[in-house]
Amino acid sequence: MNRKKVFIDGSAGTTGLRIRERLAQRDDLEVIVLPEELRKDPSARMEALNSSDVAMLCLPDAAAIEAISMVENPDVVVIDTSTAHRTNDSWEYGFPELDGRRSRIALSKRIANPGCHASGFIALVEPLVRAGLISRDEMLCSFSLTGYSGGGKKMIADYEGAAPEESATDRALLRGGRQYALAQAHKHLPEMVKVCSLEKAPCFSPIVVPDYSGMEVVIQMHGADLNAISDVYRSVYGEDGRGGMVRFVGDASEGGMLSSSALSGFDDMEISVHGNAERGLLVARFDNLGKGASGAAIQNMNIVLQVPEDTGLVRR
Repeated sequence: MNRKKVFIDGSAGTTGLRIRERLAQRDDLEVIVLPEELRKDPSARMEALNSSDVAMLCLPDAAAIEAISMVENPDVVVIDTSTAHRTNDSWEYGFPELDGRRSRIALSKRIANPGCHASGFIALVEPLVRAGLISRDEMLCSFSLTGYSGGGKKMIADYEGAAPEESATDRALLRGGRQYALAQAHKHLPEMVKVCSLEKAPCFSPIVVPDYSGMEVVIQMHGADLNAISDVYRSVYGEDGRGGMVRFVGDASEGGMLSSSALSGFDDMEISVHGNAERGLLVARFDNLGKGASGAAIQNMNIVLQVPEDTGLVRR
């Protein structure tokens, strides 16, 4: 078997580690791994990047841009999980379930992996804008609950490795949900606006909860036709996730509640609709490290490699 070579640049971070875990059981791939002492060596990284068929960048924005400058082999497919290229027109936005994107991803050499919060927002909003059920100039409001792993190693350490010098007050704060990006300048807003063809950024409230992973993105609607919205989701995603990793489930509540950790550890996403004739809630639930990061990167890679796109991924 002619195994494709994959290099994960930044494999020590949470996204990179999850990608390595998912790829470890695959016999169709050869994962290029640099020794620890060479992991940050520019020459070793450049050689690994250019000898791979697919390079996964799991790096901060500036480091991702630097890595791109090292890629000289025109045949290398680069999948960037950072924010750096998500609104760049020369890169394909890696959400294959959206209209027309799967075929473009399959032919692309530069794929920008969606942001975690943005993935849920876009999955909910883009089909409705396209169908005319949400106007491009609508003032949308959204909140999103996320596991703390999305904050990287420092936040994980804050939640899991409480330092002795921390006060009881500090530890108590970590037990509740913590809203951030209070200035309404979250880094995912530009891609939300661009991919959904919106004219105005939504009012967006991301909230870290004391769970390792899981995500729940909610759009609040007034006077919306929830049946028509459900029909659009059913048409776009199906109820079995046909042709992708997103599925419509209608009412997904657990005894009248919706847990943000319901899809923790999985790589797919579920869309549900709740409410009444006056007020509705559109909900996307998934894992911030799954469909919100590493799972999406692997799905995009699978499409490029022309294998079933859920290969090596875990569905709920």
